[in-house]
Amino acid sequence: MTNRTYSHSHDEFARACQFIPGGVNSPARAFGGVGGEPVLIDRGDGAKLYDIDGNEYTDYIGSWGPHILGHQHPAVRAALDDALTRGTSFGAPTVAETEIAELLCEAVPSLESVRMVNSGTEATMSAIRLMRGHTGRDVVVKFAGCYHGHVDSLLVQAGSGALTHGNPSSPGVPKGCTKDTLVLTYNNTEQVAAAFAKEGDKIACVILEPVVGNMGVVVPSMEFLKTLRELCTKHGSLLCFDEVMTGFRVAYGGAQERFGVTPDMTTLGKIIGGGMPVGAYGGRKEVMNSISPVGPVYQAGTLSGNPIAVACGLATLKTLKETNPYPALEEKTTRLTSGLKAAAEKAGLEHSLAQVGSMFTLFFNPEQVTNMDVAMKSDTDQFAKYFWGMLNRGQYLPCSQFEANFVSVPATDADINATIKAAEETLTEIAG
Repeated sequence: MTNRTYSHSHDEFARACQFIPGGVNSPARAFGGVGGEPVLIDRGDGAKLYDIDGNEYTDYIGSWGPHILGHQHPAVRAALDDALTRGTSFGAPTVAETEIAELLCEAVPSLESVRMVNSGTEATMSAIRLMRGHTGRDVVVKFAGCYHGHVDSLLVQAGSGALTHGNPSSPGVPKGCTKDTLVLTYNNTEQVAAAFAKEGDKIACVILEPVVGNMGVVVPSMEFLKTLRELCTKHGSLLCFDEVMTGFRVAYGGAQERFGVTPDMTTLGKIIGGGMPVGAYGGRKEVMNSISPVGPVYQAGTLSGNPIAVACGLATLKTLKETNPYPALEEKTTRLTSGLKAAAEKAGLEHSLAQVGSMFTLFFNPEQVTNMDVAMKSDTDQFAKYFWGMLNRGQYLPCSQFEANFVSVPATDADINATIKAAEETLTEIAG
């Protein structure tokens, strides 16, 4: 293991703490779940990150998912450079907005019409308002451990940063904002059926991550997904897949393509911006025609469809469509996860591993994680040791047990082998 130093990061983080709450602009970047201070990144290139102390890492975060093609992909860079020659924002329609909308509707089974916004949070917030307005109902069903952004009505038993910090229901959210939010257990079909039997005529929508990434990767059962689809259809409720993380990641058409279950509405983000801030929501035209200016449900955004973000997104999506990296990327990820499992078994550490496509999580938990209750049984102290052991061996992992890892296209066989070797050393060290 290389003796790494983080002195420059330490100094800069101390400076950041003077002007930024906690020194970070998103809690997911803090190292609260593992202890210590975050390293500050200088640049990315391909599958690699470089911090301001000059340390190199293989990146398994990829900006929390968007960089499926790696950092500074030539097609994305070229699209960005070209877009910048024409301006950064106009507050007026552009042809590129239509192009990305057309591409999204072509790729994602549920999309007949789509509205661009600026973040995943904005996408889910807008979709919830639209689904309530379209149905004339108030109740929203979500699942404990699924995170849909910091939307007041959805910040109830949320996963991701909120789960890591032990604060699943945030102060500052009035009780009135969540009184119509029904929180159920992920993968529990009986509980969902009971909820619909009791309140089916009041339920506007069901929103979920079709593959959870915000309590670590949790795989849905087909029975669960099919039951949701059947119950929503039966009761006139709308089914919404939050594919901000899984869209164009677990398959080109997202989780709904992979599992063959089509929702009424879909929210997107991450990859569709190619690393730039972006979001989108869409679904059946009948539903989308309820949004302004066509319908009465209001939503607007000055920077929505921003030409820079759209250019990067279009370049990313076109590259994915043309090259179809998904089979090779999944095989690469499976080789990595097989190596991680073997390393944990050899070290004699209790564990389970979940993988869908190029997303995965190694849980320090002997039970296969199917919902938040099971996820919370994970040994977070062991994870913290694992995180630091891997970081010090050049592997940049999510700084929480309850986050997804992402493999990128430019990760090489040598990178995968080095990560497995680092895990073998780290896990053996943890086992003592």
